[in-house]
Amino acid sequence: MADKRDYYEVLGLQKGASDNDIKKAFRKMAMKYHPDKNPGDKVAEEKFKEINEAYAVLSDPEKKEKYDRFGHAGVDPNSGFGGGAGGFGGFGGFEDIFDMFGGAFGGFGGGSRGRRNNGPRKGSDLQKAVTITFEEAAFGTKKEIRLNKYVKCKTCGGSGAAPGTSKKSCPKCGGTGEIRTAQRTPLGTFQSVSPCPDCNGTGEINETPCPDCGGSGKTRDNVTISVNIPAGVDNDSVIPIKGQGEPGVNGGPDGDLYIVINVEPHKIFERRGQDLWLEIPITFDQAALGDDIIVPTLEGKVSYKVPSGTQPDTIFRLKGKGIKSVRGNRKGDLYVKVNLEVPTKLNSKQKKAISAMAEKVTGECYQKKSSFLDSLKEFFS
Repeated sequence: MADKRDYYEVLGLQKGASDNDIKKAFRKMAMKYHPDKNPGDKVAEEKFKEINEAYAVLSDPEKKEKYDRFGHAGVDPNSGFGGGAGGFGGFGGFEDIFDMFGGAFGGFGGGSRGRRNNGPRKGSDLQKAVTITFEEAAFGTKKEIRLNKYVKCKTCGGSGAAPGTSKKSCPKCGGTGEIRTAQRTPLGTFQSVSPCPDCNGTGEINETPCPDCGGSGKTRDNVTISVNIPAGVDNDSVIPIKGQGEPGVNGGPDGDLYIVINVEPHKIFERRGQDLWLEIPITFDQAALGDDIIVPTLEGKVSYKVPSGTQPDTIFRLKGKGIKSVRGNRKGDLYVKVNLEVPTKLNSKQKKAISAMAEKVTGECYQKKSSFLDSLKEFFS
């Protein structure tokens, strides 16, 4: 595990980063190195796998807690951290300490706890970015997602062997996938373990590989997956779809697919959590005298009474006209900010009408102006 980079470093984060920071960093890095954006780039492909591996650990509270305490060993199923506490503060026992070093020491005096390295392994997880409209995020939608990914070979059913045949246990390693050599020393007998060269550590020999997959058990194919996107999702929301990643290895479960949501901005609404914000211009006479105005909402138009004497930048709240919470039925509110629009390009007749009105509107009608003038007199007195 010494060749693995720190998962926080992979995502460009410091240890202790919040769940939200981890999610944002994952989306940014995954979008940058996604195979669809870097066709044929092996370096980008490896980085993408590394990013997904880091996110799979840091986004899981239990795995993250183990990783923060023990590093890579804490989330490696082959290390001694996976079980309950043993005699050495979390290790299964004294022999597990030697197991951490890749089986370099099998035990003393001929004792050994061999571990097969050809057991079932979960397939790789995949990530797919999906862009939806503002309204689709608010009300939910269903999308057909197209992926080009590895799937189990239809010819051999994922076994890798040609139809009518099967793999055989490797005679060199006896199906363990490992070759052990012993060396006697004054301290006892040490055993070293290395992958079997005949079966490459799998424990099986495939004498008649499947002609369609070449013995790998998987082929690339275009797959269409139907995804239900719930109401209330926002930018960077992640929807996990179990079992839609790449095929498992040696009978292991398939990986998972993570749908990362990108929401298009709206022309007039701004979203802040579950609340919506909207700015509406009103005229001087509407603000001064009051008026019924039409307010757009995501569910249609509503009428709202602007009271007389409304000041610029006043904010009104329309309860329950926001966006539904993705985790419940509670809806946010709609906040309407009114902007007073001053008329421009007035003709002479219009200017005279405004001047006549200004002469008849006394200073006491302008409370802010009167208060400011009083303060000004105090300042200069």
